[in-house]
Amino acid sequence: MGKYIIKRIGISLITIFVLVSAVFFLIRLMPGGPFASEKMTPEIKSVMEAYYGLDKPVIVQYFTYLGNLLHGDFGYSMLYMNRTVNAVLLESFPYSFDIGIRALLFALSFGLVLGIIAALNRGKKLDFICIIIAILGTSVPDFIMGGVLQYFFGIRWGLLPVAQYKGFEYTILPMIALGFGTLAMVSRVMRSSMLEVVNQDYIKTAKAKGLSKLRIVYKHQVRNAILPVITVMGPVVASILTGTFVIESIFAIPGMGRYYVESISGLDYTMVLGMTVFYGVFLVIANMVVDILYGFIDPRIRVN
Repeated sequence: MGKYIIKRIGISLITIFVLVSAVFFLIRLMPGGPFASEKMTPEIKSVMEAYYGLDKPVIVQYFTYLGNLLHGDFGYSMLYMNRTVNAVLLESFPYSFDIGIRALLFALSFGLVLGIIAALNRGKKLDFICIIIAILGTSVPDFIMGGVLQYFFGIRWGLLPVAQYKGFEYTILPMIALGFGTLAMVSRVMRSSMLEVVNQDYIKTAKAKGLSKLRIVYKHQVRNAILPVITVMGPVVASILTGTFVIESIFAIPGMGRYYVESISGLDYTMVLGMTVFYGVFLVIANMVVDILYGFIDPRIRVN
């Protein structure tokens, strides 16, 4: 296991290096620049480019950025004056993480339960209800779901606040809107996996031994059926925990999404790179954790 973990860490570092390099050069191929505003005089533009090192050759900028990155320094934002990318991440990420972890727990809890219920009641009314929920979650975009929830639960019925982030009640609607699509995906995968497992020989053997239905479902069906769910959870976890830009905008959540969108629009090189690296690290770590979990959840799987 130790050798495998070291190997995965090495692959992850290479992945992050390639990601940083690709984004660094691709963003500079976009037309315009962070100081291409018509209101900025050529003299001021030259001073700003010199201050941020943009007057140097691109390859020099690249190695300078890599050196700073090794020290954990993402640099100063070119759009938000006198603010470092590190400070913006420290300020905005807790909000994205908080709503993300709530949405993830909501999606996993209800998604697994719906998938299990649907599989155990195949062809019955409960199965069709779970399938309809899964179809809605898959087909309806999260921003549409957010708007519908705001209208009915916030404006029409007045049960919950429609925006801002001041307490638990403010997190309910964005949590559902952000996690509903993942809930649908989890329930579909779990249902399909449960239906594949139910006809396996070890299930028939467990029934022949006289084990209770509850024990068979929990110990044999769910434990083996949950592996495909774990397979798809790596990128899903990273995506949810780092925040969904549209949902944060709809519910006025001061997370990473607003900064990311504005930095891309304003060609804020350092902010785009910093948040991309941050997201990339989250993604590779999530995938690595999922791979390692395989060995603990299913004893038949061994990694070298």
